Amino acid sequence: MNRFVILSGCSGGGKSSLLEELRRRGHAVVDEPGRRIVAEELAGDGAALPWNDLPAFARRAIALSIADRAAMGDRTGWIFFDRCLIDAAAALAHATGDERMMHDLCGRHRYHDRVFLTPPWPEIYMKDDARQHAFAEAVAEYERLCAVYPALGYEPVILPKTSVSKRADFLLTRLSA
Repeated sequence: MNRFVILSGCSGGGKSSLLEELRRRGHAVVDEPGRRIVAEELAGDGAALPWNDLPAFARRAIALSIADRAAMGDRTGWIFFDRCLIDAAAALAHATGDERMMHDLCGRHRYHDRVFLTPPWPEIYMKDDARQHAFAEAVAEYERLCAVYPALGYEPVILPKTSVSKRADFLLTRLSA
């Protein structure tokens, strides 16, 4: 059984809040690579920001995601990733039109078979320094991920639009089933 569990889905759909709830409950968590990269890029020259150079951003996210997986290899119990290598590889494939790297990388670095997706939720969606795209772009990305995950052999589980605590309960129950 693979202990590496992906939280993915629509940007602004509540992944980070859910991750914090899982952290509060004592689970190991890995923060979103994209947000960490954006923070670094905003403090630097901004060359690899997703709205400036999506392929460069995605390549950095791939490298960081691989490093994150390696860093968590010795941990026990469930480990929750806010986005992951698959999201980054899917972004690179979308930006370049070349899906070969996505299939190769994702085949070599597997996660738990169930991936938990936050659906589009316009009532909570907000732009910020790291999320500058419109809601429609977030929905388009979500739709791409809904196609990518099953194509790579994962079972998508759509998280309910409910409180963070109830979402965490739902996720943990589905993992135990």
